[in-house]
Amino acid sequence: MEKIRVGIIGQGRSGRNIHANTIINLVKDKFEVAAVCDRIPERCELSRKETGCAVYTDYRKMLKDKSLDLIVNASTSEQHVPLTKKILAAGFNVLTEKPLARRASEVDTLIKKAAESGKIFAIYQQSRFAPYFTKVREVIKSGVLGRIVMVKIAFNGFARRWDWQTLQCMNAGNLRNTGPHPLDQALQLFGDADPEVFCIMDKANSFGDAEDHVKLILHGKGHPTIDLEISSCCAYPSYTYQVYGTNGGLTGDMKHIDWKYFKPEEAPEQKLITGPLPNLAYCQEQLKWYPEKWDASPEEVGTFDYMAVRFYSRLYETIVNGAPLAVTQQEVRRQIAVIEKCHKQNPMPELETV
Repeated sequence: MEKIRVGIIGQGRSGRNIHANTIINLVKDKFEVAAVCDRIPERCELSRKETGCAVYTDYRKMLKDKSLDLIVNASTSEQHVPLTKKILAAGFNVLTEKPLARRASEVDTLIKKAAESGKIFAIYQQSRFAPYFTKVREVIKSGVLGRIVMVKIAFNGFARRWDWQTLQCMNAGNLRNTGPHPLDQALQLFGDADPEVFCIMDKANSFGDAEDHVKLILHGKGHPTIDLEISSCCAYPSYTYQVYGTNGGLTGDMKHIDWKYFKPEEAPEQKLITGPLPNLAYCQEQLKWYPEKWDASPEEVGTFDYMAVRFYSRLYETIVNGAPLAVTQQEVRRQIAVIEKCHKQNPMPELETV
């Protein structure tokens, strides 16, 4: 098959630096940028110069080009739902940026529209392919850590921000901006059931009216507790992942992970003592620990490009060969449902004027 002809709506940081860059420089054997659209014409110039693609300032004109195979919706967040509806109605496959929607009911509407149109509807959740997350899943799946009791995830840092992604009216804030990445991972580790949700949000350093500090707990009987932080007021970020297991644990960041475990069959046999311990002693034993580690390869250190290539390659297989989506619509719906619950628990006043 010929290359998939792509039109990209939006040439800001996401539309240009992620999607156009990925297609032009990383997956050009499978895709080509055929058209770009942005209200600011100068933003389209880089792609036009590099590819000779068509340039639009009105997405409605782009949607008249029936030679396009896929539309990337990289518009501002509050436009993701209405523009995706229009793209599907115009008869195009669509890849929509995160956050997909504000409410789970909006995701239901988009899923229905996609089914009616017969077109592919994908959501750009590339962090499913993050190398550090792949390694965490691999270690957990191996069973060496035993039953997983808790997983702590921290996408933290210290930053002050004053752009449109600090505004509630733009579907912004840390949980919607950054949150879809770790939350997608968290729900994969939690399991198939819908979790109980407890969340605390605060506006600390943001100049807008949306939250920039999030503490989220996912829990449920028979599932590990997930402790997720997405904070812009953490001056000492120390880890990305920590895993607590009955036979060991894991800690690390996006470049380096350590884990250790003991083998139950090698552990000293112990029996419960309900009375006083002899010699005023405290419970002590010597466990033989097995330490292991992982370091990201030079290719994997460039996480954004690494994830983008794998996501787009899987999307190509879906469009051309009918392979299942790497990240399903229902998985994203569950994510949006969690985010919706978090916001209901933490209503925040909105700015009267923007």
